[in-house]
Amino acid sequence: MADNLDILQGTLDVMVLKTLSWGPRHGYAIARWIRETTDDVLQIEEGALYPALHRLERRGWVEAEWGLSENNRRARYYQLTTAGRRQLRAEAADWARYSTAVSRVLAVG
Repeated sequence: MADNLDILQGTLDVMVLKTLSWGPRHGYAIARWIRETTDDVLQIEEGALYPALHRLERRGWVEAEWGLSENNRRARYYQLTTAGRRQLRAEAADWARYSTAVSRVLAVG
């Protein structure tokens, strides 16, 4: 099922922001957290993740610095900025309203 799911750009952005709300992570760790949190339903490919991270960085919602991964490899670690935390709160509220509305439509008859 995961291979057939197309994740809209805004959906991926809010999931990345939420992932980073738990602390700085490198790209692979972000993708792994989303995959594990969704019980393997959502699998984020590099071709979608890194453009999203760069987009969020350009918007000032995340910042990045080089560090060492758990495997002692050089990796770019991303973390939320203050503006990113504000954006996450706003987008999470929007998603809650949207999700409730869609659930109501699907629950009818």
